[in-house]
Amino acid sequence: MKPISLTGIKPTGKPHIGNYLGMYRPALDLMKTYQGIYFVADYHALTIMHDPETLRELVYEVAAGWLALGLDPDEAIFFRQSDVPEIPELTWVLSCFTSKGLLNRAHAYKAAVDENLSLGRDPDEGVNAGLFNYPVLMAADILLYGSDVVPVGLDQKQHIEITRDIAEAFNRTYGPVLKVPEGIIQENVMKVPGIDGQKMSKSYNNTIPIFAPEKEVRKQVMRIVTDSKRPEDPKDPHDSTLFTLLSFFASPERLEEIRQLYVHGGAAYGDLKKELANLILAHFADARQSFADLMNNRGYIDDVLAQGAQKARRMGQPYLAAVRKATGID
Repeated sequence: MKPISLTGIKPTGKPHIGNYLGMYRPALDLMKTYQGIYFVADYHALTIMHDPETLRELVYEVAAGWLALGLDPDEAIFFRQSDVPEIPELTWVLSCFTSKGLLNRAHAYKAAVDENLSLGRDPDEGVNAGLFNYPVLMAADILLYGSDVVPVGLDQKQHIEITRDIAEAFNRTYGPVLKVPEGIIQENVMKVPGIDGQKMSKSYNNTIPIFAPEKEVRKQVMRIVTDSKRPEDPKDPHDSTLFTLLSFFASPERLEEIRQLYVHGGAAYGDLKKELANLILAHFADARQSFADLMNNRGYIDDVLAQGAQKARRMGQPYLAAVRKATGID
């Protein structure tokens, strides 16, 4: 049996090229050597998403995105997180072996506290228990199936470290019941810049969507922040968000031509933005058509997710049974 790789994505926004380069593509590439488990993390979305219709729509969009970008539900295990009741049960058990101090250090919680303090508010204002405890839910997502590896970006490395700490705390009490996973850091896609130069993120509203209408994709690309240098002025390609994004989609030969234009003069930002938009649209042309077809056939998506949940439950139930037996609650 192949070792297990697990990947989840929250349905809190439309899929963008940062998701693709940082998660979708690396996770799908692992299918060559791993049994892939992929899920739509709708429980995680509840920490910030409280509109039911919006959440349902985003679940479909994320699921259709995975399928359109190449996930084969016959080869992978693909499901909606909330369809697997073993996950919240394991979350509670694991929470009893997770120190509050460990959760205090989680990046998302610390960021919320720091923002409150900078604004002179109570440190926990607006922080719900779901946000505070979500690393435990994430640990349950990973540990329920005996996952061997979890592909993550560098900024998500802490999630794996916390999961390992929780698993090791449980195993110190009951023996080697839980498999301790490893994180796989994709070095070449650690940080995909958004149109403002920061990390591409829905939180920063700086994304280039994959499946939006063509006009919207082009509009976002044209908004990429550049400096005020003239086309004939030499420029540093390594200090250019536009060049970095081009490097993900241009051929090596064309990228070298563009680099020479930067270094020696001749790089016109407007023209290069149009070229980037064309490259993105061409790269995702088949996926965009598949996505549109899937969104018009939501019954198929429902069936795929339901079948995947059955597979996930069959895989996870023995691990949960072992946890229940170890703790004496079986």
